[in-house]
Amino acid sequence: QVRLVESGGGLVQPGGSLRLSCVASGFTLEDYAIGWFRQAPGKERAFVGSLIQTGGKTAYADSVKGRFTISRDSAKNTVYLQMNSLKPMDTATYYCAASKYFTTSPNPSDYAFWGQGTQVTVSS
Repeated sequence: QVRLVESGGGLVQPGGSLRLSCVASGFTLEDYAIGWFRQAPGKERAFVGSLIQTGGKTAYADSVKGRFTISRDSAKNTVYLQMNSLKPMDTATYYCAASKYFTTSPNPSDYAFWGQGTQVTVSS
């Protein structure tokens, strides 16, 4: 059974950092492109960043470029989203997703498998 489970969310002050984890089971993460998305209350799901299967190519939304970094630990079948210099506008539920396409697509419809999400709140 294909499953993605996110963790690492929480409450953090502006300027702080969090690292989200996305653990896969039922498939090998490095065979899939991984995307991170977020959804704030009342807003549509938005692209955060993505990591292609091989070669390490990444893509990021302009709003997080230079602050967020995606990485993968193949031995742990886990992908991470390191978030630094967090801002209140980053408050959202964060989701990881997997795509069989060789892509860094920002389009949620290109991703077949999704986790349940983890809440990130940036507030003083």
